[in-house]
Amino acid sequence: MTESLDPIILNIIYACMGGFLTLLFMWLGCKIFGHIVSFSIPEQLKNGNQAVGQMIMGIYIGIGVAMGLVIGLGLN
Repeated sequence: MTESLDPIILNIIYACMGGFLTLLFMWLGCKIFGHIVSFSIPEQLKNGNQAVGQMIMGIYIGIGVAMGLVIGLGLN
C-alpha cells in the first residue's frame, strides 16, 4: 500500500500522526505525574512556582524528543 502513495503525502501523514501522538503522550505524562506528586500542579503554576514549571517543561521536552526520534527513525 505504501508503494502506491506519494512519499510526500506519506511523510505528511506520518508527521500528523506523530504530532497527535506527541500531544497525547505529553498530556498523559502530565496527568500521571500530577497523581504521583502531593501538590496541585495548576495551583503551583498560578502561584508562579518556577520549579514546577521547569519540571513540566522537562516532561514535555523529554517526551517530545523521544517521540520525534521514534517518528524520525521510522521514516527511513
